[in-house]
Amino acid sequence: MLTPDIRFSPAGRGPIGELLERFHLRRYAEAHAAKFQRFGGQLGRSTVGLVRKAAQGVAGVLTVVVLAASSEPRWPAGRKGCPRAVVAVRGFYVGNVQGPTHGTTTVKADRSGRNGRLMTAGRLGVLLRRPEQPRAAFLELFSDLVFVLAFVRLSQHLLEHLSWTGAFQTLVLLFAMMHVWVSTARFTDLFDPLHPLVQLFTMPIIFGTLVMAAATPEAFGRRGLVFIGAYLALRLGGLAVAIYFLRGHEVQPSAVRILFWVGVASPAWIAGALLPGWVRGALWLTAAGVEYAGIALGFPTPRLGRGGERRFEVVASAEHVAERFQQFFIVALGEPILVTGLTFANGPFGADRSAAALVAFATTALLWRIYIHRAGALLADAIAATTNLNRVAIATVYAHVIMAAGIVTIAVGDELVITHPLGHPDPAWTAVILAGPALFLAGRATFEYAVFGRVSPTRVIGALALVALTPAMRPVPPLAVATTAALILAGVAVADAARTRRFPSEQPSPPG
Repeated sequence: MLTPDIRFSPAGRGPIGELLERFHLRRYAEAHAAKFQRFGGQLGRSTVGLVRKAAQGVAGVLTVVVLAASSEPRWPAGRKGCPRAVVAVRGFYVGNVQGPTHGTTTVKADRSGRNGRLMTAGRLGVLLRRPEQPRAAFLELFSDLVFVLAFVRLSQHLLEHLSWTGAFQTLVLLFAMMHVWVSTARFTDLFDPLHPLVQLFTMPIIFGTLVMAAATPEAFGRRGLVFIGAYLALRLGGLAVAIYFLRGHEVQPSAVRILFWVGVASPAWIAGALLPGWVRGALWLTAAGVEYAGIALGFPTPRLGRGGERRFEVVASAEHVAERFQQFFIVALGEPILVTGLTFANGPFGADRSAAALVAFATTALLWRIYIHRAGALLADAIAATTNLNRVAIATVYAHVIMAAGIVTIAVGDELVITHPLGHPDPAWTAVILAGPALFLAGRATFEYAVFGRVSPTRVIGALALVALTPAMRPVPPLAVATTAALILAGVAVADAARTRRFPSEQPSPPG
């Protein structure tokens, strides 16, 4: 049991004590003891006790995993029967790997990973995804389905709390859901989704995401612990499983680094779930910010250092990564389609509501057209051509977070427009209807930079026009506001088509 060892941790004994000494965490705690005491006095004794127990549990799990991962197995040099594997991931030589199971694993891949082949025998080689599996498997498509519910629940939360506070809360919840999607995509990208054991471990991930989605509208109310409990179980549990099966593999430190950063953010997630109101939002935003900062910084971790070029994704091929992001975007577009259809069906099919439904559908179709134009279709080539994989990957992730925020906001605006097409203007409605397309264009501009190293002026002009028109459109009915936003998106799509005619063979040129 970990509890007796935790009591001796200040003396440097037990697993927690060893972790404190190894990473110099005890000295940091002593240097900032006064700040911790002032913060604890503000929280109250009962809350501090709950946070302490939760933090001890998280620390116990981290200790076991980090210490196990940092201890390297020693095998007699040159001993017969000790397997040796030569591994190359995404065209990079990784090194020789020795482990306790018999067999040899050899992966040979070109720079894009497209022409690789795998010859394997042993547990690890069987579980890893093979380079000849570039297409998304049915398991990955199945795991994406639950995010349709997640996006619908996020838009429901924003619609029920249509204020700056509600927008802030929805953004924080979206950050958490995006972390789950990225970690799930990474898991099924690293391990073979056709293997029964991988499928078995993926089912709890899908169910946990379902629980998070169900708790989303009340995440800042009575179901905060449910939401964060499911989130941390998915993040910590998934990483622990990956670290276990990657034991002895050169890629394992990448998972350990991510686990460390999730562990650093976990106390803020837990404390936020135990506290109400704005404090919860502030703590959860801090926790989400820590995890996203880890991505940008390369997950620097004590003893392991900063991640290298392989640390963000271990992929079977560039095509597979691009396809997963394309599938995510299509899943996100399912939300405004679903909202448009359900809202239109729950009322009379009059001329005004029919026109509103048409504008809503046209907006969604324009989002699809603008996304797939050039950058969306050439992401795989950009990943294969880049000399700085991290920069492209980070920009791509951030771009999809921003675009997802825009799509959630657009879905809320669609429901408002179809329900009250000619209703009395409301400043909050106008802001939501115009903010959604503006966020999408901002995210799409970031995505374009990741692929081409440039940003089309039309996207910037379109986003700024939507923001500038917000005050002027306040006295205008919702249908007119939505039509204006759709016309601006149509102008961006027309400009894209004109650029394609001028530069029909433009190739990706990602930032180096």
